[in-house]
Amino acid sequence: MEEDPTTQELRVSQMRRERAERERAEQAPTEDAAEQHARRAEKNAFLRERLEQRAEAERQAAREDAEEASEDERGP
Repeated sequence: MEEDPTTQELRVSQMRRERAERERAEQAPTEDAAEQHARRAEKNAFLRERLEQRAEAERQAAREDAEEASEDERGP
């Protein structure tokens, strides 16, 4: 089973935000602005990683559900 579409969409969104903030950090006119954008990029990276963990948990739950259903079909 695929991960929840919402989880996938959120991961993609965080990845795009992270990239955009890293680009803004590189192009920032001041060191303070660059640091601010870099912090935002790190926050987005953290959130993306958390969403990846959530997606893995969803896949694991789906595998376990499939195994249980298969065992139920076989019977005792």
